[in-house]
Amino acid sequence: MQRANRRLWIGVLTLLLGACSLAPPLKTPVVPAPDAYKEIGPWTQAEPADRLPRDSWWALYGNTELNDLEKQLIAGNPTLAAALANYAQARALADQARAGLFPTLGLSASAQRNRESVNAPLRGPTTPTYFNSNTLGGSVSYELDLWGQIRNEVAAGEANAAASAADLENARLSLIAQLVQDYIQLRSLDRDSAILDETVKAYARALALTEQRHDAGIAPGLDVAQAQTQLNTALSQAAQTLAQRALMEHAIAALIGVSASTFALKPEIVAIQLPQIPSGVPSTLLERRPDIAGAQRRMIAANANIGVARAAYFPTLTLGAQGGFQSTGFSNWLSAPSSFWALGPNALLSVFDGGLRRAQVAQARAEFDASAANYRGTVVGAFQQVEDSLATLNHFHDASVDEKAAVDAAQRTLDFSLALYKQGATDYLTVVTSQTALLQTQLEALNLDTQQLTASVDLIRALGGGWEDSARAKNTLAAAGRDGH
Repeated sequence: MQRANRRLWIGVLTLLLGACSLAPPLKTPVVPAPDAYKEIGPWTQAEPADRLPRDSWWALYGNTELNDLEKQLIAGNPTLAAALANYAQARALADQARAGLFPTLGLSASAQRNRESVNAPLRGPTTPTYFNSNTLGGSVSYELDLWGQIRNEVAAGEANAAASAADLENARLSLIAQLVQDYIQLRSLDRDSAILDETVKAYARALALTEQRHDAGIAPGLDVAQAQTQLNTALSQAAQTLAQRALMEHAIAALIGVSASTFALKPEIVAIQLPQIPSGVPSTLLERRPDIAGAQRRMIAANANIGVARAAYFPTLTLGAQGGFQSTGFSNWLSAPSSFWALGPNALLSVFDGGLRRAQVAQARAEFDASAANYRGTVVGAFQQVEDSLATLNHFHDASVDEKAAVDAAQRTLDFSLALYKQGATDYLTVVTSQTALLQTQLEALNLDTQQLTASVDLIRALGGGWEDSARAKNTLAAAGRDGH
């Protein structure tokens, strides 16, 4: 009875020790959160939920060609393929750590013909020189996770794998956003080219007019020179715009994973609509950002690694057993007299290591501090990116309205100056000034439209891929999980 009680207490103690973990409680850094965005809308406290759906947000821009390019990017981008391979590697490492939770089983078999040395030590007169050695056996070993070392290694591996999955999604989000911006820029350059082509035609007509007036003795040669300068400058700008467009086309080819030499997008004026952004963008949408989720999960992994390092101060206990059959012949190989076995625990404790374990714990704590600081920096940077994008959208919208009014005014000014010049009521310098002002306002108005579209992409990226209502998206995600999708 006393022996049975002793075994019961040993079992209880083993179970209690098995529930032990030396990882400290996770302390997430506190990031000061404003009650509202400085630029727009109410703000509410959020928690990471980067698995919220963010697919096909680029469809908000209403361009079928862009949609096709995004599909090609997802299928063929080499950076995305590398991120996927990194995630598979992290997943495999997590599976390796989890294998430590299970016992190790092994089987062995051998059939040998041996010759023993005649001069072998302790050799007896009846010891045979030649003999057979046939062995068939198995072994099992299991390390008791008394201090939570293995479980913390598993937790760290799972967190790192989740962080790698977030890296994959972040790479996907960034590459898609880059493609949208490059496409917007390319089509903006097409519009620049169209404006410059029309400007070149207008300047050519103006040059012809000044040459006619000069030939008639009405205008000085200075007018012809000024008109020629305007035309050549516009031609130079048109050529520079085509060079920029070629570089942008090459960049798009690289993003979708094809050779720039075989890829081309026909120059044309296409409609790219500016997404309608909700008047109040909730900060809960920051929880969609995969880089924030990745930073948090690396912090979880670093915290678990502290427990792994601290467990090295305590002994490891391994339960092992082995057994099988061994004989010099085949006839009695698998009989009871040929059997052998061994059973028992094995304990190991490092008594002196010259401060190695202390240094490893210090390293693990420092890695956690670094990951916590990186997490905080990522969150703070996210707020800045959202504010930057909202500010650009808000203020550039107002600037665009004024700039388009300036275009109309510049066109009227040019019309008046040309009419006065034809009547001989003003010099050609006034026409040149009006032409320059019109071209600059036209290009600036187009640039402001492009800046707004680019800022909308930055905002979507800063919010983790859109502004779908978080609560609705979470319910959709939960429902999908219940349905087994």
